[in-house]
Amino acid sequence: MTTIRLTMAQALLRFLDQQYISLDGEETKFVEGVFGIFGHGNVTGMGEALERSAGSLTFIQGKNEQGMVHTAAAFAKQRNRKQIYACTTSIGPGALNMVTAAATATVNRIPVLLLPGDNFASRQPDPVLQQLEVSSDYTLSATDSFKAVSRYWDRIVRPEQLITAALQAMRVLTDPAETGAVTLALPQDVQAEAYDYPESFFAKRVHYVDRREPAADAVARAAERIAASKHPLIVAGGGVLYSSATSELQAFAEAFGIPVTETQAGKSAFDWRHPLYAGAIGVTGALAANQWAKQADLVIGVGTRYSDFTTASKSAYANPDVQFININLNGADAAKLGGEAVIADARTGLQALQSALQAANYKSSYTNAELAQRKAAWDAEVDRLYKEEHEDGFSQTRALGVINETIDSSSVVVGAAGSLPGDLHRLWRSTEPKTYHMEYGFSCMGYEVSGAFGAALAEPQREVYAMVGDGSYLMLHSELVTSLQEQRKFTILLFDNHGFQCIHNLQREHGSDGFGNEFRYREASTGRYTGQPLPIDFAAHARSLGASAYKATNAEELREALLQAKQEERTTLIEISVLPGTNSGGYESWWHVGVPAVSESDKVLKAHEAMQTKLSKAKQL
Repeated sequence: MTTIRLTMAQALLRFLDQQYISLDGEETKFVEGVFGIFGHGNVTGMGEALERSAGSLTFIQGKNEQGMVHTAAAFAKQRNRKQIYACTTSIGPGALNMVTAAATATVNRIPVLLLPGDNFASRQPDPVLQQLEVSSDYTLSATDSFKAVSRYWDRIVRPEQLITAALQAMRVLTDPAETGAVTLALPQDVQAEAYDYPESFFAKRVHYVDRREPAADAVARAAERIAASKHPLIVAGGGVLYSSATSELQAFAEAFGIPVTETQAGKSAFDWRHPLYAGAIGVTGALAANQWAKQADLVIGVGTRYSDFTTASKSAYANPDVQFININLNGADAAKLGGEAVIADARTGLQALQSALQAANYKSSYTNAELAQRKAAWDAEVDRLYKEEHEDGFSQTRALGVINETIDSSSVVVGAAGSLPGDLHRLWRSTEPKTYHMEYGFSCMGYEVSGAFGAALAEPQREVYAMVGDGSYLMLHSELVTSLQEQRKFTILLFDNHGFQCIHNLQREHGSDGFGNEFRYREASTGRYTGQPLPIDFAAHARSLGASAYKATNAEELREALLQAKQEERTTLIEISVLPGTNSGGYESWWHVGVPAVSESDKVLKAHEAMQTKLSKAKQL
């Protein structure tokens, strides 16, 4: 057996550089490169290996460990999970800063490879700088924290262990049903240890992703249930986009006259102009979609994980006889809501069901008139919100209308947290697939700027826009600097409403007077944050980092700023001043949040009673 003597870190990079993925006969190099921030726990191991690497992996210097993992996840999401970045950090705080982003990737079923440094396997020196000493179990380190948020976790305490660990890592990263964050903890001494690796370990390896066909019996059972329904409804999730099944979804809906709704992850899978498009579903859903959901006697979920927002905390599908057909590669998701599981790729599942239903001459009972009526009513509501004017200032929905009408239809909008995801899900009009990039599985504040950078890395031919509130921007915006360093432009649309206004709204909806969520000075007379709003100049801050920046306080200024930003060649920020509370409201939906059963406030007690009433009507499955 021919061997090559390398350090463990060198061997890992050489292995990663030879991994490929194949789907539908198209072969793609799987690992694009490595994001890294160096410290004592990885600079002389992974760092030296990257410096001397003769491979084709691109190294990108991150500025915040959480931010760079968000960027890597967004890149993989925008590339339909066919390419990834790995992320390397030192031990201790450097590693732990990645945990939030690891969870975000895992919840959203996005592949990222995390390579945190770890304690010395030899335990000499002991304790090393940043080592987490657990006196009851000396095998524990900071990287054990990744176990809860990783799909696969391993610690390489001997260099030869890399061989099996790397293969297992690739198995999970390339599995569309089980993918998520994969963590290989790398003790800093082991990174630099040498081993005679078999040459075959570094041969080109192609990971074939075969489209899973549904079982014939499962298709027959599902088709029988659908054929017996009169008012079915389609819920399109992220799996439709990941499997490139948008054409199949449209063909299926048209064949049987079934309205289509979209989750946050599934939005842009269906052209909003199509007569069968019913809009967003659930808590942040459109009126038409939520009305159809209440009427539906059968729900066909395609590639959705059925979050509480999608189901309106299990209250959206109010028909007492409603049944569920769930097409999903992930068995756990396919079994949700007591549904009939069709475990399959979204494309093959839809095709098989369409053939079975056409053979049965099935057609839904909807009339074109009622479909058109509800769609027209909702389209008119969006038009109204897009044109809404307020005497006191610029409304958030008006700003979104200007943006939607001004930027190219091929542009990618990226979001994650605050009130913007609700407005975007309800109101944004997508005509092309993969133009709506929302991280709402975790709704992680701080994803937006990093995510937009990742989307821009993945699709440099498109304009990319980060849709972010001031609270989320303040939490994490450091990869803006990395985008300047890499000369990969995107545009940040920063909605400044002076605080965490989404949660402020939620408080007041449930009896609170509003507490601790606005960016105000502490007032001496109250001892609380009830003073004047903090005067933050976000445009000046962006310019200080090297970005271009504009400000907009009305529709005309915003439209002009968008046109100028498009001409910029570097990352640009537009600071948009919007009135708090001018986001859209709920449309016949409900979200279950815990409301106190005991309070000095009558408003809170009434909100608790209302919650109990809603809860009694929600489904238990």
